[in-house]
Amino acid sequence: MPRTALRICPLCEATCGLTLTIEGTTVTGARGDRDDVFSRGFICPKGAAFGGLDADPDRLRTPLVRRDGRLREATWEEAFQAVADAVPALAAAYGPQSVGVVLGNPNVHTMAGQLYPPLLLKALGTRNLFTASTLDQMPKHVSSGLLFGDPFAIPVPDLDRTDFLLLLGANPLESNGSLCTAPDFPGRLKALRARGGTLVVVDPRRTRTAALADRHLAARPGSDALLLAALAHTLLAEELADPGVLAEHVQGIGELAEALGSFTPEAVAPACDLTAEEIRALARDLAAAPTAAVYGRIGSCTVEYGTLASWLVDVLNVLTGNLDRPGGALFPLSATDRAPRPAGPGKGFGLGRWHSRVSGHPEAKAELPLSALAEEIDTPGEGRIRALVSIAANPVLSAPDGRRLDAALAGLDFMVSIDPYLNETSRHAHVVLPPAPPSQSAHFDFAFNTFAVHNQVRYSPPAVPLEDGRMDECEIHARLVLAVSGLHGTDPVAVDDLAIGTTLARECADPDSPLRGRDPARLAGLLAGATGPERRLDLMLRLGPYGDRFAGAATDPGDPAPLADPVAPADPTDPALPTVPAAPAGLGLERLLAHPHGIDLGPLRPRLPGLLKTRSGRIELLPDPIAAELPRLRATLTDRPAALVLVGRRHLRSNNSWLHNVPALAGGSNRCTLQVHPDDAARLGLTDGRPARITADGGSLEVPVEITDSLRRGVVSLPHGWGHDRPGTRLSVAAAAPGVNVNQLLDGSRLDPLSGTAVLNGFPVELTPIP
Repeated sequence: MPRTALRICPLCEATCGLTLTIEGTTVTGARGDRDDVFSRGFICPKGAAFGGLDADPDRLRTPLVRRDGRLREATWEEAFQAVADAVPALAAAYGPQSVGVVLGNPNVHTMAGQLYPPLLLKALGTRNLFTASTLDQMPKHVSSGLLFGDPFAIPVPDLDRTDFLLLLGANPLESNGSLCTAPDFPGRLKALRARGGTLVVVDPRRTRTAALADRHLAARPGSDALLLAALAHTLLAEELADPGVLAEHVQGIGELAEALGSFTPEAVAPACDLTAEEIRALARDLAAAPTAAVYGRIGSCTVEYGTLASWLVDVLNVLTGNLDRPGGALFPLSATDRAPRPAGPGKGFGLGRWHSRVSGHPEAKAELPLSALAEEIDTPGEGRIRALVSIAANPVLSAPDGRRLDAALAGLDFMVSIDPYLNETSRHAHVVLPPAPPSQSAHFDFAFNTFAVHNQVRYSPPAVPLEDGRMDECEIHARLVLAVSGLHGTDPVAVDDLAIGTTLARECADPDSPLRGRDPARLAGLLAGATGPERRLDLMLRLGPYGDRFAGAATDPGDPAPLADPVAPADPTDPALPTVPAAPAGLGLERLLAHPHGIDLGPLRPRLPGLLKTRSGRIELLPDPIAAELPRLRATLTDRPAALVLVGRRHLRSNNSWLHNVPALAGGSNRCTLQVHPDDAARLGLTDGRPARITADGGSLEVPVEITDSLRRGVVSLPHGWGHDRPGTRLSVAAAAPGVNVNQLLDGSRLDPLSGTAVLNGFPVELTPIP
């Protein structure tokens, strides 16, 4: 008899609630959970295909260990023993920097990928960390760190209450949102327009999102920072800037006006390929809106001036008084965030605390550019990376110059990969550790709740029991930490116990914590949860802004009394804040388990100045690294633009390189084609459906042409995540329609210097027809 189980979808940032249909141990269907407090029944094609991904016959079921040059099935004990034999020995012989770690995008979609990598890095003692952030979002982390003192303090548009939304380089109708967790993004944008609001989209392509907009500005790719600078200049020059209640918490407005003095609409318009009147009108409309939010994403991040563009997005939110304001851009408060502390100056945020060995790239947020991984492996010398731990990553496809990285990985002394597939990267591993399917794993969105457009909390226990021979992903990570630490054979629960003990010891010593002076060991014994990860989640919930802080469990004299409800309902006197039911008092795992559809924690609320961690304790509107970069941007005003540039694109049924093996998501319009405007096709002699050769810094590719007027002249578009044609993989569906790897057009030399992010959009290319 079929049964149903609830599950949060792990396949994109929308985090929709699913209702799975299960027959025996097989997921046979998935639909939206109508009672989910956040998604309210919304589902996209990826969520509907959950069962196909879960039961993919190409998923690895047992570990693989390389013997005699070939990967062969092995026991879990053999796999971890191989890691324990290799990694500590290499680190001892060549130093901790000889071990690198690369983390892929799927890490933020799993509990294990969020709980254990920090412990792994600490155990290894390496600074050679490379992640997908430097292919995607690092400019936003850097700009937030410089503005607010915290690289994780990223404001999101208050989609459900704003009157005016300006989107740059974002296509949420295809991506479902990014650094803005919002189930049913299309419905929220339609609701904005239905209530009389305005949607403006800046994008060189007429995407589905742009087609929905009131106004679509097809600016030149890579010009986002110039356009935003001109908007800020106009607000300041026409005395339209009004930070409102933020004024006392902002420093540097005068210096900002001087620094942006040359970015007039007239000066910027030719580089953006817009008119000065269009730019000035947009600035005035932004200032005049009752509430407004500016939001920029991957198209404005993965360009040469991505950090400047990300910075200017929030500069505009500040200048219009819409930062930290209902209907503007607010900072979410996740249930596992640290409980608020007293406002005051912090340590600030710095860049370049260390540099990469070969090219001297500065670190950002303790990460080095993923574009530099290949040279750190294949360049001889002291400190060369000889061993690599790859977790849910496929940089051979996602990073620039995959051919060089492909060859570099083949020359490693040792590589271990946590991955469910043998893909273009994991095929080089000496040990592959495959996690169980998502239906057999618990799920909590540590990362995406910090970007959610509505505060809520949800947890999914495993929907299906762990199959014989499988290992839970959290246990895989814990055992990996022990193996690289020289503690192979220790009970993996020890890793979670150590994390819990360390956190509680720090909390009980914090003078601003309600747990100050209490006994960490006794508090640890009070935690709920059937597993180590659940106990850690319970701890984070209890210590979070809505948690019970162990109140009501006190037995020692002088322990604090039980807390009143820490989750306040919406303020009924504020018409901008709709009243919502109060959340249950004293959040912890047991209370969360009692609410399988989640707990509504209320709309986003102002949080400044409490979250500021700058040295001044204020929003530092013109940080020194930003000011030093502006002259380089200013110099581009006289540059001659390239005749033809490339941009990427997303498809609703795809997510980077890791969903191309699901039959239900393959085919149709989800194809790897080079989109070209009809005028450019006629000029270059290209024919629809016929191949063309596209050439850039890193080499050439041959790809079918798709002629369409959905993008502006002088721009071509090729999707990322393709190129499944390498031998030695086990991706039968993806290999049947491999496409080409767009990142092979890049050699890794084009980077945003402040964040180390690869320039994946707006770079020059040449096209020639293939007879």
